Amino acid sequence: MQELPIVTKTTEETIVTAEGRPKKPNWLRVKLPIGESYKHVRNLVDTHKLHTICESGNCPNMGECWGAGTATFMILGNTCTRSCGFCAVATGRPDAVDWDEPQRVAEAIHLMKVKHAVLTSVDRDELRDGGSIIWYNTIKAVKSLNPDTTLETLVPDFKGQVENIQRIIDAAPEVVSHNMETVERLTRQVRIQAKYRRSLEVLKVLKEGGMRTKTGLMLGLGETKEEVIQTLEDLAAVNVDVITIGQYLQPTQKHLPVHRFVHPDEFAELREIGYQLGFDYVESGPLVRSSYHSERHVFEGYGRKKWMEEKEAKEAGIFLG
Repeated sequence: MQELPIVTKTTEETIVTAEGRPKKPNWLRVKLPIGESYKHVRNLVDTHKLHTICESGNCPNMGECWGAGTATFMILGNTCTRSCGFCAVATGRPDAVDWDEPQRVAEAIHLMKVKHAVLTSVDRDELRDGGSIIWYNTIKAVKSLNPDTTLETLVPDFKGQVENIQRIIDAAPEVVSHNMETVERLTRQVRIQAKYRRSLEVLKVLKEGGMRTKTGLMLGLGETKEEVIQTLEDLAAVNVDVITIGQYLQPTQKHLPVHRFVHPDEFAELREIGYQLGFDYVESGPLVRSSYHSERHVFEGYGRKKWMEEKEAKEAGIFLG
């Protein structure tokens, strides 16, 4: 499989370009999306006129995930009403709600024969229900046509309106995720129309509603280690089950710049801290994104068990490959 030519020389120190920007280090390798499985998923997405965050978000793992026959579907169109400084999804006035979309998504997942699917959406702040009715209908359609498929839903904050959050709880997906994205100090800059404490409250309401909850953080936006740990502590306080931690990659020159590329050792350290704080699953690494390995995040105890096995093996001097 081909690799994009983005690799610079090997070093643990940040390499700075002539423009003063950090260069991508050698551990940020991404693969071109090729292969028959990738083509099969591409054809399904195109045929059913579906939007995927894989494409709209320029995800570096698209080749791996689509090559495995999986994708993260983005509902409610591909134009967002918010203008987050990190996101490659277009901002503007969205098209009218497509009430046939839930069935098309369900049919595509059925044709793909996936055992686990991820749904996400743009923010639809112009809608009274924030898009939660389409969310409910889509979850129900997917579960009806694909009863053996587990489902993760990566939802917006719905402006914190409990009745809209409750629709997600009532639909009962296996995992409900809402991303914090960054630390409290940087939230206003990174997620312009969002609020740090409101997102924490959304995760709290979901957890109290009986959901298995998940969130994600990006590093490299200018946060400090202490701020990241504080965020982890805040999330542990509302009993979030799963957390993903990855490197922020600037999608275009119009988006927020990368302040630094975080070394894999730092991600490993944060994974350790996360488990010590009580999270059930911690996915932490440079190329980690919200839906990366999400099929594993469904199972309670899976991540923590693996972590404990690694610790016991290390103490015994055994390497687990």
